[in-house]
Amino acid sequence: MKGRLVGALPAGPETGATATASLLVRLGTGTVFVAFGIAKFVGHGSEVASFRTYGLPAPDAFVYAIGGLELVGGLLLLAGLATRIAALVLAGDMLTAIIVSGIGQGEVISLTLAVAQLAGMLWLLVTGPGRLALDHRLLGARPGTTSPRRRGLAQPGGQHQGG
Repeated sequence: MKGRLVGALPAGPETGATATASLLVRLGTGTVFVAFGIAKFVGHGSEVASFRTYGLPAPDAFVYAIGGLELVGGLLLLAGLATRIAALVLAGDMLTAIIVSGIGQGEVISLTLAVAQLAGMLWLLVTGPGRLALDHRLLGARPGTTSPRRRGLAQPGGQHQGG
């Protein structure tokens, strides 16, 4: 199942420039997500006050949940681990921030930084994590290729899985 999920995601173009750009996007956006995730724990009271203005139920719980999501997701991006999954979840987080606090409340940071973060997540969804990512090392695939192991087709002994 895991092999099929990973194999369903295209490898994306893997030129030297694309790989470098993906690395820079991962490091830049990951750092921002980690910083904002930590801020939701360190400045919890202030964050809860902001979340109250959004009209969300249980703003205290939302702050912890979003803080944890941004912290863990940011760390995954920095490591290049489960990059596309993290990027998908964080893209949803940013889209929600843009709608709820940016458009809904006119918060400038949600109309600027959140938009840039969303663009970064979309880049990673399309191109992948780049060569210097744990995703490639753990999946046993070379950048820009889809190995039989990554496609979930090959098993030890040369046998193939059925469809």
